[in-house]
Amino acid sequence: MSTVEVKSTRLAGGSLLPYAEAGPPDGAPVVLVHGLGDSWWTFEPLLRQLPATLHAYAPTQRGHGDADRPAEGYRPEDFARDLLQFLDAVGIGRAVLVGASSGGVAARMVAGSHPDRVAGLVLMGVPATLDDKPAAATLWESVQALRDPVPRPFVEQFLSGMVSRPVGRGFMATMTEEGLKVPAYVWQETVRGLLETDLAATLRGILVPTLLLWGDEDAYLPRADQQRILDTIFGSTLVVHQGSGHVLYWEQPERVVQDIAGFAGRVLPRAGGEADGGGRSSG
Repeated sequence: MSTVEVKSTRLAGGSLLPYAEAGPPDGAPVVLVHGLGDSWWTFEPLLRQLPATLHAYAPTQRGHGDADRPAEGYRPEDFARDLLQFLDAVGIGRAVLVGASSGGVAARMVAGSHPDRVAGLVLMGVPATLDDKPAAATLWESVQALRDPVPRPFVEQFLSGMVSRPVGRGFMATMTEEGLKVPAYVWQETVRGLLETDLAATLRGILVPTLLLWGDEDAYLPRADQQRILDTIFGSTLVVHQGSGHVLYWEQPERVVQDIAGFAGRVLPRAGGEADGGGRSSG
């Protein structure tokens, strides 16, 4: 298993972000981008399973975990700006970006606006849009009522629908504690930013190779939502994880790591093989 080191870096914009790092120095750089309510800990199962071909970084986003909590700056474009600054801060010229859930929005915004920095894009359980998702409207109602300290039952309920099969109780306890670190205003402003952004527009103009990973037991994102991404991003590919829920990387970390490593090997020559744009698949 890979050794995971926890470090921190200060972005050009001023925010201090912790990040986890794992893998050999000569591995292909992969940057893991978490979603709402999470921290780098959400990727701990993946980081432990890294093959020798990958070198992974998992930053904790502003307002989350032990990162700085500025009073504002929680729209998708703010997280995308931080992601670019993170690449600069740790000296990554070009990487595979792996976005999970809402973290995939920031990742795809960077892929669309700075393709020179992105060798490939992996979207794991990432919505095409939230306009037609009843769960998003329900979440917005819930977060508007939040006050600090954020109640434990809120975080536990938020996490409960993420998986379709049992996940270790210790890991779920860790993720609950990480969610409790997020102040009420960060929950509120992050959800507000996602709902007020035209997410479908952030899919247009992406020309880098793109891989979609989706669990067919995802309680929030139907297959049609993933098809919308396939239809918009030219040459994108979908891999379906049978029996997995929204956070498939918690449930099947070994398989997800294999998917990412295989993709990185095609798009980053030093990960093995030649750069390759892949092809469309219905999964």
